[in-house]
Amino acid sequence: MIFDIQKANVLKRISAFILDAIIICIVATGFAAVISKITGYDSHSNRLEAYYAAYEAEYGIKFNMTKEEASAMTEEQQEQYKKAYEALTADKEAMKEYVRVFNLTLTIISLSILLAFAATEFIVPICLKNGQTVGKKVFGIGVIRADGVKMNTVMLFVRTFLGKFTIETMIPVLIIILIYFNSIGLMGLIVLCAELLLQIILFFATKTNSLIHDILASTVCVDMASQMIFASEHELIEYKKRLSAERAARSPY
Repeated sequence: MIFDIQKANVLKRISAFILDAIIICIVATGFAAVISKITGYDSHSNRLEAYYAAYEAEYGIKFNMTKEEASAMTEEQQEQYKKAYEALTADKEAMKEYVRVFNLTLTIISLSILLAFAATEFIVPICLKNGQTVGKKVFGIGVIRADGVKMNTVMLFVRTFLGKFTIETMIPVLIIILIYFNSIGLMGLIVLCAELLLQIILFFATKTNSLIHDILASTVCVDMASQMIFASEHELIEYKKRLSAERAARSPY
């Protein structure tokens, strides 16, 4: 074992990330299905769709259309679309259902992803030790403090919930939802691109190819086969003292 930060191979990190992402998606989908059933999401969504369908039939238009379809509309069709939209937004019951579906969508997605991260990125690493998720375990990599000491639970919490969940996942997800509901435009795309650019810069600018979650938690992804990991800071200090003593003993002066 070598006392140096033996950063994990990029290909292994990418492979572990893909496997973990698949697992998170599966787990989050399961939680979402349960929460949707409990909250009656489908019934509210169906009622909202019924409102849309009724106004579409009454005015002979379609609310959900592509940019090509919208640009091909005649002036008469555009006028009908405007009337239908105004009538829909003036319908208090339809708008109540819209707000309900919007809020439920945010709640279900946020809560299901949170629970998935809690299970796969927090509880599993605590059980497997050394910050290993299922993907990291499979590909022989782990997570430790930047100085070679084992990562503690607080650091894992910051890494998982502040870094991975809040900043790297929920900000993009919420922006995408807002774009879908036509609640945000160009600014949302700018924020998404800025976060992606920041991740790329951090990856190439840091010696350990760290991303936002590792920067926040002061952790690094390492190769478990070659990395020396210390159980505590005291153990690290004692090891350094021993190395210094050995070097001094070998010195001819």
